[in-house]
Amino acid sequence: MQAPGARLEDPTRGFEFGGWAMPYFDQAFGEEVDHVFQEKFDLLLGRKTYETFAAYWPYYEEDAPHGSIAQLFKNIKKYAVSRSGEVDMSWAGSVLLRGIADVKRLKQEDGPNLVTQGSTELVHALLANDLVDAISIFTVPVVLGAGKKLFADDAAPHSFKLTRSRISPNGLIVGHYEREGEVKIGDVSLDSPSKREIARQERMKREG
Repeated sequence: MQAPGARLEDPTRGFEFGGWAMPYFDQAFGEEVDHVFQEKFDLLLGRKTYETFAAYWPYYEEDAPHGSIAQLFKNIKKYAVSRSGEVDMSWAGSVLLRGIADVKRLKQEDGPNLVTQGSTELVHALLANDLVDAISIFTVPVVLGAGKKLFADDAAPHSFKLTRSRISPNGLIVGHYEREGEVKIGDVSLDSPSKREIARQERMKREG
């Protein structure tokens, strides 16, 4: 999920493929982004993504293509989550949160939905603290080989149900999911495991 939009968006850790998603930004891609934005919401962003947005969207011409997003972001609250350090919060409508505890309190208050984009570290923290109610995943047919990942190992386990999906002509797959419940488990084991299977299981135990 690192730097999908621009070459210099996030070159940390030597990432060389900034802008990798843009060749796949077609009408379907844009319409599905609009679908995410169709209900009233506020933005909840990690510090790095907030700084990227704050350096871009306030300067984007509102009568240009996709200018409606610039107009939308202008009129909503932008919550930036940063544990420490100085953050320039001069983008109108911006509020600084100092950690996941502040996010939890905000989520319990009355108000519009909170939409997160990018924000790798924040997304990992939200998933780990069981604060995610819905996920929209845009899967692009590219293997990058490196870069920041959407899911980390400490995410709270949950199942999600698919509520909407779409495949664009250029291979983009979009899935919108809502939280459903606990992870369901199935088992295709034989009623009477073979000696070879028993040996395999014992080896797995020894190897940890």
